[in-house]
Amino acid sequence: MPRQVLADLCVSISELKKNPSVVVAQGDGFPVAVLNRNEPDFYCIPAAAWEEITDRLEDIELNMIADQRVDQPIIEVDINEL
Repeated sequence: MPRQVLADLCVSISELKKNPSVVVAQGDGFPVAVLNRNEPDFYCIPAAAWEEITDRLEDIELNMIADQRVDQPIIEVDINEL
């Protein structure tokens, strides 16, 4: 079954094997779809893009925790008593 390619640039696995750094650079900071038999097998992204994705996912998770706790009672604490 054909799958949607979620990248503007596609390369074959053979091209990736020849020079992975060049393939990532060709993506200009965006994902590169790596095809196997003309189907997307995986996506290759630069480390900076992956770090941004994981940071955003962490922010989403922290916002969900904050939203769950928004109605909890406020507890006054004296820093000197800790």
